[in-house]
Amino acid sequence: MNKPLLTIAVPCCNEEEVLQDTSTQLMRVLTSLIKDNLIQPDSKILFIDDGSRDHTWALIEALIKKSTYFTGLKLTRNFGHQNALLAGLQVAGKYSDCIITIDADLQDDIQVIRTFIERYQEGYDIVYGVRRSRKTDSFFKRNTAQGFYRFMTKLGIKMVYNHADFRLLSKKALKELSRYGEQNMFLRGIIPLLGLTSTEVLYDRKERMAGETKYPLKKMLSFAFNGITSFSIVPIRLIMTVGIMAFFLSSLFGVYALFAKFFGHADSGWTSIMISLWFLGGLLLISVGLIGEYIGKIYEETKHRPRFSVENDLFSTSFKERKIPTPIVKKTRIR
Repeated sequence: MNKPLLTIAVPCCNEEEVLQDTSTQLMRVLTSLIKDNLIQPDSKILFIDDGSRDHTWALIEALIKKSTYFTGLKLTRNFGHQNALLAGLQVAGKYSDCIITIDADLQDDIQVIRTFIERYQEGYDIVYGVRRSRKTDSFFKRNTAQGFYRFMTKLGIKMVYNHADFRLLSKKALKELSRYGEQNMFLRGIIPLLGLTSTEVLYDRKERMAGETKYPLKKMLSFAFNGITSFSIVPIRLIMTVGIMAFFLSSLFGVYALFAKFFGHADSGWTSIMISLWFLGGLLLISVGLIGEYIGKIYEETKHRPRFSVENDLFSTSFKERKIPTPIVKKTRIR
């Protein structure tokens, strides 16, 4: 297989505290791969600015001026981590043979990027970076994450256990991914659906270098809920099952109440009535809310709005401005 043109896509949102160190480490890896003749010399590190409110974009521009290995993509506002990833994949996919996505905090081990390229050279279209363990996570995060993966598996959703968004995608995988036009893109669930040849590379996750995590509890719960509702209608079926069970229980209580009334054992209890009202009322509200979530997703899909908007695409500009040598045509005399 020929040397691929690699792009390392790095979504950034308010990452000024780590960007300098991140860029240094990634360039060290990229230049090492070029030196060892594993990738093409014009491979790039693409930083995607997802509506940062700090000096992230200014730092990206400064890096681009210092080295041609760096390039940038600035979105018009914050579109979210998954859409920022998609923006990078879509823009870089036009020129790259393969793309590796990694978060800006570099908690994922960049040393296995070499192994990613080796697996790609072996013919794999998708290479997943998989955490060897979750020792660096808190007790709460570790157990909730494991519970999420188990729950998704029980719903019939194929996901790679302990894999986030550290992966390599070939041009073929990018082409297949571009056929998925849904608004609520849950990449961790969609990419395994592509069905292309894939493999896993194990690594140990590190502590964050600086700054704050971009996935606090609220965003983690939202991300998990989006993944569940984007891939399965099992929750709605569970609601129907619970509703049927509640109906039969209510029927039994109704028979008991009539029996007590006719045989003179009726004691009107305020507590039991209120508990029943609260239980059924809460159940109805949860049911309506969950069904509303699905209807909301249908509403978003029917509008067909773009998943992201680009303000400044320095990646495409850098490739369009490349000087391609003019082929030398030897003239032959006709005798």
